[in-house]
Amino acid sequence: MSVELGNFSPEERAAQEKRLRDTWETPKGWRYWTSVNNSEIGLWYGVTAFVFMLFAGVLGLLIRLQLVVPNNDFMSAELFNQVFTLHGTVMMFLFAVPIFEAIAIFLLPSMLGARELPFPRLSAFGYWSFLLGGIFVCGSIFFNAAPNAGWFMYPPLATDKEYAGIGADIWLLGLSFIEVASIAAAVEIIVGIMKCRAPGMRINMMPMFAWYLLIVAGMILFAFPPLIAGDILFEMERMFNWPFFDPSRGGDPLLWQHLFWIFGHPEVYIVFLPAIALMAMIVPTFSQRPIVGYSWIVLAAVGTGFLSFGLWVHHMFATGLPQISLAFFSAASEAVAIPTGVQIFVFIATMLAGRVIFSVPMLFGAGGLIIFVIGGLTGVMVALVPFDWQAHDTYFIVAHLHYVLIGGMFFPIVAGIYYYFPFVTGKKLSDTWGKVSFWLMFTGFNTAFFPMHFSGLRGMPRRVFTYPEEFGWDIFNLVSTIGAFIFASGVATFVIDIFRPKEKPAERNLNPWNSGTLEWTNDPDESWGMRSVPIITSRYPLWDQPNLQADIEAGRFYLPDAKSGRRETLVTSVLDATPIQCLRVGGVSYVTIIAALALGGVFIALTFHWWIPTIICAIITFIAIIYWLWTGTAQIPDTAETDVGLGLSLPVYVSGPASVGWWAMFITMVGDGTAFASLIFGYFFYWTVHDDYTGVSAGPGVFWPMVALVLYLAAWGLTMLARQLNEKGPVGCRAALVAAAVVTIAASLAGLAGPYFTGMDPTSNVYPATVWVIALWTVIHGVVGVVMQLYCLARSLTGNMTGEYDQDIRNVTLYWHFMAFTAVVTFGVLGLFPLVAS
Repeated sequence: MSVELGNFSPEERAAQEKRLRDTWETPKGWRYWTSVNNSEIGLWYGVTAFVFMLFAGVLGLLIRLQLVVPNNDFMSAELFNQVFTLHGTVMMFLFAVPIFEAIAIFLLPSMLGARELPFPRLSAFGYWSFLLGGIFVCGSIFFNAAPNAGWFMYPPLATDKEYAGIGADIWLLGLSFIEVASIAAAVEIIVGIMKCRAPGMRINMMPMFAWYLLIVAGMILFAFPPLIAGDILFEMERMFNWPFFDPSRGGDPLLWQHLFWIFGHPEVYIVFLPAIALMAMIVPTFSQRPIVGYSWIVLAAVGTGFLSFGLWVHHMFATGLPQISLAFFSAASEAVAIPTGVQIFVFIATMLAGRVIFSVPMLFGAGGLIIFVIGGLTGVMVALVPFDWQAHDTYFIVAHLHYVLIGGMFFPIVAGIYYYFPFVTGKKLSDTWGKVSFWLMFTGFNTAFFPMHFSGLRGMPRRVFTYPEEFGWDIFNLVSTIGAFIFASGVATFVIDIFRPKEKPAERNLNPWNSGTLEWTNDPDESWGMRSVPIITSRYPLWDQPNLQADIEAGRFYLPDAKSGRRETLVTSVLDATPIQCLRVGGVSYVTIIAALALGGVFIALTFHWWIPTIICAIITFIAIIYWLWTGTAQIPDTAETDVGLGLSLPVYVSGPASVGWWAMFITMVGDGTAFASLIFGYFFYWTVHDDYTGVSAGPGVFWPMVALVLYLAAWGLTMLARQLNEKGPVGCRAALVAAAVVTIAASLAGLAGPYFTGMDPTSNVYPATVWVIALWTVIHGVVGVVMQLYCLARSLTGNMTGEYDQDIRNVTLYWHFMAFTAVVTFGVLGLFPLVAS
């Protein structure tokens, strides 16, 4: 790509930089309460996740203190149950996934050569949701109300209100709120990677970190929704006595295990793959050569993500499943070792092909890989059904889990922090402190967790708060406790190294490690991703493109200025990264905080069954989101095109598949569809495990479901007609939108008429409860569809949506494609499968 770069006088450059700072910096009074930019949001995200990790680590030390000697009364059984439940919950839900979402949001703008990711307000909304939900869940233990049935919350223990108390509701609703943040981050990451790369950064030239995060964000869309669906069923049983997991009324606790582990095992790889992504950035840098086998490691990462969804049943080998299921999932569990091994061998080959510079990041990375390999070997052992039957629910599994998660996630995170600390602050952490920290962590970890293999093989079960002396577990637990405190001292050394005073380097160096990837051109003192958006011709541009960093700082590429006074970034094509739009992203606003706090109020009020506050908070959430959309998205610009530099003018407004909003809607609906598919899975699960699933109750019949289906399809057709008529003028479009809203309301009433008029009591048996929950899911989505139709009508009436500027109606039409599919499946299944239900 041959382009004549721009050149500016020192005075012009100074003026450009002033306009950029005036545009991108946030007034100090707003800085900590509004969306600023993804870099700062990511930093807050990461610090918060790290604080939650330290809290969970303290809980882990309390567990070890309780188990240090036999017959210990340091904690009561009830407090111990709350502590170990919260320890696992926080580590998995409030640290392991959020820390990588934070790193992604922080690094990706600079790594992709973008000024900003497309939805900084969505990232801010996700952060505030995460913070509020985390405080709600973690704070419960100080009021003796923490969840106490394990981080997996198996029924019937967790559905027993006398035992689980309000702690189970805090877990279910608090984590459902946190999962909103995870899905919001996934949308931001996927759209940002696919649509906001620097010109020339084709999809086969993306940094490895971006590839891994793209895969992981996609996995979140398919892994988290089944858990959300399970949470809905769980809370409906606890709140309204709908018997989804009550065997006496046709329910089955195994459905929860299926839905939880469909999430839970991919979760391990959602945690592991970003850690490998950090290693994929660190290893080439300290080997001073491009990574060996770029295509192979990408394919291996994709294969790992794909296979991870076929492994969930290996957590259920002891539940009495058919032999063919055990054989299939055992084989799949063994097979995932192949792509995982490919990734590790690629790192070894890269180090052998280069000249390795031994550093603290490499030390933590290598140590993490050693620990992870040990965990992987024990994983191969428990993937074998006969061995799993012996080791299941023993401390052998505790050891395996921690070797995989701490080796595969925590050590690479620390390596990444040491590696990217100069990127954040312009200062390096201490090599001496880092080495001391590593050896304390490495020694302490293995001392703590390796003996657990032996205590597990000698029969020590998980989640016991004490044990008799004669069982011979005391020496293993004593050693493990000593190791845990050595490990904690290493973590404390690391934290002290972060916060101790540091001298500024004598010379300003934006790339102290001599890395080849693009993020190291970013100045940590500035509020934007890129000073100017470069043209990329290499996977390691800082190694292969001479003077690139100087040209970026001199503003010689795209968007050297901020003449419009708006925050702007480039949108490029998915495959070839060709510039197609100059996107104006949202700036400071309180609306994201209001929306997050109000939505959090909905979940918290539901926990305590405060119905009036729930309704009030829901109304505030609705108003905040509508205001957010009305003022922050799809605004008609003051100019059709803008000069982005280098002689190129781009449109400010695009719609359809070219727009980031269309992609965000598509990705959101994929996740939504996965949750819906999980509910349908539950319907057929009950059908297959019962000899007479529907005989206990009359079904909704055929008539009303078919009426609802026809009306929903008619509403879908009218919405598509409105989009087409909008191109010709507003009158026909508005009439079609009104008709579509009326028909949708009628369809929603018909959707509930079937189970209502046939007297299906959702508390009597699991069949009517399942029919009701699936029908309600579809009807609620129909109501959302009405809101969208009326929103487009209001936009048209106020002149904010025209034939040329039609992003709103195009996105709503895309929603209705998914809505039509949902209606076909819902009413086809409820009305026709099985016919005996009629």
